[in-house]
Amino acid sequence: MTGFLTTHVLDTARGCPAEGLKIALYRVSGNLHRKIAETVTNADGRTDAPILPAEKFEIGSYELIFFAGDYLRANGLAAEEPLFLDQVPIRFGMSDAAAHYHVPLLLSPYGYSTYRGS
Repeated sequence: MTGFLTTHVLDTARGCPAEGLKIALYRVSGNLHRKIAETVTNADGRTDAPILPAEKFEIGSYELIFFAGDYLRANGLAAEEPLFLDQVPIRFGMSDAAAHYHVPLLLSPYGYSTYRGS
């Protein structure tokens, strides 16, 4: 079995999945960031496929960028500019070549949380 990475976003302000939120995935090495994937969440707040599938999986450091500001504006949740939350970066490491890593985002206009899911 080879590792892979999934993510999803829940809109905690509206109590629903965050549909249509753009996400970019970067491989991080020191100060170098290399974009390796970009996708948009579906109606369930998930990506249609793993954002990092097994055939591209490598142990290392990564960063997910959630384009929260665009989503908040599109859904009438943006108060004033500049937004308190615009792009939400989550940097994390993956060290087990056989593991399923899941990094969800719980989002509202003024806060967010994440964890290693299953």
